[in-house]
Parts: sequence; structure tokens; C-alpha cells
Amino acid sequence: MATAAFSARVLISMGIALFLAFSFQLQSPMSSVTTVMIVANPAVGALVSKSIWRMIGTVIGAVISVALMAAFVQSPILYIMALSVTVGLACMAATFLRLFRAYAAVLTGYTIVIIAAPAFGDPDGVFLSALSRLSAVVVGIVTTAAVFMVTSPRRSDPLLDQISTMFRDTVRYVLSRHDTGGAAMTDAAFHAQRAGLLAGIGRLSDAVEYAATDNYDISVRHREIRAGLARLSGIVAAYHPHAVIASGPAHASASPQDHPPADGLIADLMRALLQTLEATPLAEGCAGACLRIAQTREALLERAENTPSPRQLLFLDDARDLLSRLEHALRDLAHRGGNDRSLRLRPFMEWPTALRNGARGALTTLLAGLTWYVLHWTAGPMMMLYVVAASSLLSTAPSASRASGLLAGGTALGVPAGLLCHLFVLPRIDGYPLLWLSLGLFLLPGIWLQFNPRLGIGAFGYSVFSTIMLQINNPIHYNDISLMNEWIAILMGCCMLVLSFRVILPPNHRLDGARLVASLSRSVQRLALGRASFAGQWIVWENLQLQKVARLAMRLSFCAPAPVANHYVDAALAAISLGRLVERLHRLSDAADTPAPERRQLEEALAAFRNLTRDPLATAHALRDICARIGAGQALTSLPPRQMEAVACMEQAERIIVDIPTFLDRNGPIQWSDDYPRAREFFAVAQSDGAAP
Repeated sequence: MATAAFSARVLISMGIALFLAFSFQLQSPMSSVTTVMIVANPAVGALVSKSIWRMIGTVIGAVISVALMAAFVQSPILYIMALSVTVGLACMAATFLRLFRAYAAVLTGYTIVIIAAPAFGDPDGVFLSALSRLSAVVVGIVTTAAVFMVTSPRRSDPLLDQISTMFRDTVRYVLSRHDTGGAAMTDAAFHAQRAGLLAGIGRLSDAVEYAATDNYDISVRHREIRAGLARLSGIVAAYHPHAVIASGPAHASASPQDHPPADGLIADLMRALLQTLEATPLAEGCAGACLRIAQTREALLERAENTPSPRQLLFLDDARDLLSRLEHALRDLAHRGGNDRSLRLRPFMEWPTALRNGARGALTTLLAGLTWYVLHWTAGPMMMLYVVAASSLLSTAPSASRASGLLAGGTALGVPAGLLCHLFVLPRIDGYPLLWLSLGLFLLPGIWLQFNPRLGIGAFGYSVFSTIMLQINNPIHYNDISLMNEWIAILMGCCMLVLSFRVILPPNHRLDGARLVASLSRSVQRLALGRASFAGQWIVWENLQLQKVARLAMRLSFCAPAPVANHYVDAALAAISLGRLVERLHRLSDAADTPAPERRQLEEALAAFRNLTRDPLATAHALRDICARIGAGQALTSLPPRQMEAVACMEQAERIIVDIPTFLDRNGPIQWSDDYPRAREFFAVAQSDGAAP
């Protein structure tokens, strides 16, 4: 039903935009239809955001197009080279930017060619071509926005309900890890549940950012909400086999007396939270839920003061920290916090991928431009138009190489569809209503499948590029030779696209994964040595690392067996937990009331991370020695609370490092070259105790 409603609104927008373009006597009326196909989105906020950034990209592209034409009007080769560099930079920017901001970069490269194409034969007309292009884009954007805003209710209630549901799902997830009476979950089910929750939180965070564009209630608090969702991601990610709180009684090294003593206490809290928040909005149930969390945290502290077992102390310390994070997340989501209104979560910029996508876009544009120049092909501008637009669009995809085949295939399907349209439909049209219905009929498959997880990029290519393959003007002039010429140019552009993205510059998913692993280890090291900059907001650092983990999981899914990928993801999440422990040590060290001897011990512990990426076990031994000196001759429970917390943090950090030394080591198996004889050890299944390979 939702897909049918979306398709109907797109067809209405397309019809009105095309009618207005014909009425205004625009030079390229189908450009308004192309704009509708690109900016249409079921979420009104996403549509508005997409439209704004598309307009920005179009204006920038128009300015650059006029400048390039003016600078190289007498030098075609230099023009093609300058265009290739510009498109490469646009592809890099599209890789870096998040959400629909990337469309500003996409449209910059796309607009340069679409404006310059009519002016190749008459450079003096490039300015008028730019104005015509801008006019068509404005018509498409305004029409689509008007139709969707009139036909779509804009209420914050459904989104707030989704946020409440996600919080309860996170509470259920925590409950499942501490419910001793529940059925044991297999490793595959655990990894699937965790990955599903993290992906759902990510999608909800994007939806909040979209809604903030056109919904005032969300816009005034979207940073707090995104901070709360980021905290939920951190809570979900905290459960991995290397965490004391997650290993429970089944941990291989745990003796019966070391069993976590408070699983039931945490489980009871989670059940109480679910009961309180099941029928009550977060804003109303926040106060009572936070009070219950605080009471449980105090109960855990009392147990810690009477617990002789080191492992139990570690569990209780980790549990108290987790409950504190859950309380902060609840306050942020219920608009009770206020401390995160200035929070700015930073996107992770993956430079190697951006550089590769930039090189692919530049190479594809250069190949198309030189082919056009050498062959003097009249359809060369159409080929360049396609490869530039497609290269820019692929740069926004998580895996451009895999998406290139689908995008090229979807575009190629537009050729037989266009042939059928020109042979059997367009010659029989005698009015605008029939033209509208005919275009809707041929574009409907692409519109309908545009948001399909598997076929979406191909359907998008079909619906967008079919509009530029249909030579519909006012009036229509039928020229079969010109039409076939442009279709052949599009098909050749599809071949060049796949050639550049999958053959000449193919991806190396293992190398990309190795870079992400090294980046995670270096980030923990820089955090310990005081070189990380996140303005004192821990959630900024954690969210940045979680973005790396998401990309690592995607890269490894392409090149490693599922067990190996899961173990590396577990190790990556353990590295984030290690960073959390480092941040707590920093906080204890920076406290004004910390005695000088304790501060020196904490600074020594943090300095031990200097060897983390060279010799992780040396860092672990150093932490162990510091703990031994602190607790020499006395029970841990006799230590002051601050010192007991410091020892617990160092003990947990030491355990994590010992569990994942090859992950933290910059010379670990994933870092080895494919030519190295033992490189295949990367694909070896990890040991059953959960250690990373």
C-alpha cells in the first residue's frame, strides 16, 4: 500500500512538472521529469533535504560548467581533462558526505555535462543552457515538494513512537543477555540480533535528521534524540564475547564462585523498565524509570563493597557503567537531558575509498571524453552525460563496485523500453494526457522497485536514465537514427562504467578492512595518549568508531567467511569497549580531588598504551603490574571507591587486550599481503573461546 501511494504521488508530480515545463517552453522539458525521479522520497523531510541539496549542487555545477567552457573553449583535450578532474573531486565529495548532502556533489558533476552538452557545438550558448537547466530543475523540485507535502501528513508522533519502540527493543536485548532463565542463544542468532538492532538504530537516526528538515517539534530536539540513539548503539555494541558483562557464567575462564552475582538484579530492572514504558510515553515514564535505574546502580555498588571475587567486581563495575549510559540515553530521548543540545556527531571520512571513487569517476569521464573526441561521435555528449551522472551516483553507494553492475543493468533495460515506447506508443499519442499516461506506464517498474533492498539501485538507474533516453520535446521530432545513436552511446557508457569500477580499479575489501582495523587500534591509542579530539563528548568518539565497525562488517562480508567476519566485528567492538575504559581512566585522572600518587598511577597506566599497536601484550603486562602494585597486601574491597574503579578499569582493559592481541597489532593477520605465505590464516576460523584470529 505504501509503495502504491508513493508511486502514485511520483506519477502525479511527473505529470505536473512535465506540463509546466512544456508550458514554459523550456529547452529540455524532460529534465524536470528527471528531477522528479531523483528527488522523490516517501519521507517528506528526506524529499525537502534532497531537493535543497540538489538545488545547491545544480547551482554550483552551472557555475563550474560556464567557467570550464570559458576557460577551455579552444582546447577540447584540456577541457576533457579539466572535466575529468572536476568529476573526480565531485565523486570524492559524494563519498564523504552523509545522506542527501551527497547529492550536492552528485549534481555538481552531472550538471556540468548536462549544461555543457547543448553548448559543445555553440559555446556562446552555454549561459542560456545553464539558465534552462536551472529552470527545469526548479520546476521539478517545486512540483515534487508541493505534491508530497500536500498528500503526506507531517506528524512527529509516528517517529516518536518508533524511538520509544527502539528503546524498548534495546532494553529487551539487554534483558536477553542477563535472563538466566531464558533459552541459550546461538552465536549466529546473537550476531544477527545485534546487527539488526545496530542497523535499525542507524536508520532511525537518519529518519530523525530527515524529519528535522520540515518538522519543528523534531528540529528543536533532533541533536538530543540523535545523541540518545547513539548511546543506544553503544549499549548494544557493549555486548560482545570479550566483555565481562556479556560473557556471563558460560565464560571459559570463570569458576563457579566467579559467576556474575547480579544478573537477576539487572534482569529485574529491565523487566520493570519494559512494564513502565510499554504503555507510557518516554517523556512521562522517564522520571520513574531513571529513579529505578539509580536505585539498581546503588544496589550494585553495595554488592561491590562486599564482593571478594575480582571477576565479580569487574562485572559489577561494568554493569554500573552500562546502567549509567542507559539512563543518559533515556533522558536524551525523553527530552529530559539538555546537555547534548550542542552535540555534533561527526561522520567517518574513509579517505582510501573516496580517493578510489574519485579516480574511478575521473577515469570513466576521461575514457568517454577521449572516445568522443577521437571518433568525432555525435552521440558523445550523451555518453559523457551518462557516465558522469552514474559515476557520481555510485560514489554514494556503500560498495560502488557491486552497485555498478546493477546500475548499468538497470540503465541498459531502459533501451528496449525506450524502443517499445517510440515504436508503439509515442506515434499514437495526440495529446498531453496520453503522453503522461504513457510515460507513467514505462517508468512505473523503476518507481515501484526503487526502494527494494536488492534491486533498488538498478531500478533507480532505469527510472532516472530512461527519462534522458526518450527524446520528448515540444513538438516531438522522430529521428530513428539519432535515437539509436544515443542508445548505443548509453550502452557503451554502461560498459565503461563497469570496466572502470570493477576491472581497472576493482575493490580490495580485505585491504579496506585492514585499514579500518588499524584505524580502530590507532584511535584507542590516541585516546589514551590524549591526542584524540572530541571536545570532551565521549559519545562523539564512540559513534565515530561504530561507523568504522559498520563498514568493517560490510567489507568482511565480501571477502571472509561469516565466522571470521563475526569474530573480527566482536574484536572491533571490544576495541571500542577498551576506549571506554581508557576514557574512564582519563576522567579519574583529571578529577580535581584525585590524590597525586593515584594520579601518577593512572598516568602510568595511560602511558602504557604507547605500545598498543606494536606490542599489545606489553601494554597488558604493564596494566597488570600497576594493578598488582595498587592492591599489594590488601583486599580490593578495602580500597577507596575511586581507586577500586581504577583497578576495575585496568583489569578489564588488560583482559580485552589479552583476548584480541592480533587485532590490535598493526602486523596482525588481516594486515598481511596476499603474497605472504601465511596470509590465508586471515580466513581461518577463530577459536571457540571467542578470541579474534
